[in-house]
Amino acid sequence: MIYNLVIYLYLLGVAIYSRFNEKVRKMWRGEREAFKILREKVDPNAKYVWFHAASLGEFEQGRPLMEQLRKDHPEYKILLTFFSPSGYEVRKNYEGADIITYLPLDTITNARRFLRTVRPVMAFFIKYEFWYNYLHILKHRGVPVYSVSSIFRPEQVFFKWYGRQYGRVLNCFTHFFVQNEISKELLAKIGITDTTVVGDTRFDRVLQIKEAAKQLPVVEAFVKDAPLVFVAGSSWPPDEEIFIKYFNEHKNWKLIIAPHVIGEDHLQQIEKLLEGRKVIRYTTLDGLDNLENLDKQDVLIINCFGLLSSIYHYGNVAYVGGGFGVGIHNLLEAAVWDVPVFFGPNNQKFQEAQGLKTSGGFEISSYEDFAAQMDRFAADAAYLQEQGQKAGHFVKGQSGATQKVLSSVAL
Repeated sequence: MIYNLVIYLYLLGVAIYSRFNEKVRKMWRGEREAFKILREKVDPNAKYVWFHAASLGEFEQGRPLMEQLRKDHPEYKILLTFFSPSGYEVRKNYEGADIITYLPLDTITNARRFLRTVRPVMAFFIKYEFWYNYLHILKHRGVPVYSVSSIFRPEQVFFKWYGRQYGRVLNCFTHFFVQNEISKELLAKIGITDTTVVGDTRFDRVLQIKEAAKQLPVVEAFVKDAPLVFVAGSSWPPDEEIFIKYFNEHKNWKLIIAPHVIGEDHLQQIEKLLEGRKVIRYTTLDGLDNLENLDKQDVLIINCFGLLSSIYHYGNVAYVGGGFGVGIHNLLEAAVWDVPVFFGPNNQKFQEAQGLKTSGGFEISSYEDFAAQMDRFAADAAYLQEQGQKAGHFVKGQSGATQKVLSSVAL
């Protein structure tokens, strides 16, 4: 089969490229070590529920399911696998799973060996994961397999004439819990009707994150008595060129920037754009007892990771970056705090962005778009509050997918 040939060619490419790229080397090494980890940790008498997430974003979608399952059904153990180092390396010590490892590449030999070792009683594949050999062997063994928070589009290979053979992999799933009606309709056109529209489990996850938000004394001291606070999260240079220009001209706003890349070159680039504004970096203050006069600063740059979801709480307006590049970052982490959210034009594939466009979210494609909307926010406090509440209600209204999924599977 062509698929298996492609997998073996990919395997060869990864082996070669791993000699030159650290991220690929971690993945290559991790996949090879996976069977060792399984041999050491798998309890042959336990019942394992397998969750597979490609990377960190998919993990966040699967996390509410894992944690609720663990709470309601402690008789099961949880195996969590990743494909990408950006997921595994960040969450390899996650306490919500009993075993965490890379997923060995989808060769027939690897899939048989993996499933013979673990013997899962059911499996959850998050969003886009369609590994042909694993799924066919799971079906052959009679293991229920669920696709969670999946979303389908007409341009995907499953719905093209040339993708019919590979598209058979979809028949291996016991049930699809999809994000929207379009996905359900597309699957129905190719004969797959075991589908339920439940939405996206990420909405449940951001509500969890909100409940667990941290108090940040540095940020509290910075925004003290500030009439208006703008939080820019996961920003890239094209984003920064737009919103920094506005704040250089409108100095009644406090500005918090949490850039996606916190390398020194990028931080200096941001500071250069700020044209003499009073700028301070978070790590120069964190841990200090005396934060007096921090409120006299104009801009706080968050030059570390792990704080952004809590920082949105301190803003009146938020901007989520990436929409002028490959795609926007996590809009929901901002919207859940009842603040209106800006994002760039590359958002068509993001279901939450489409929903927010009528519920407190604002797509911009130029400085003029941004400035006009910001001027309206600054001039009309009631309108600003209204748009923020719309964003928060949108998130709360889309929650509940986790319970819908778990109430429908045979546990």
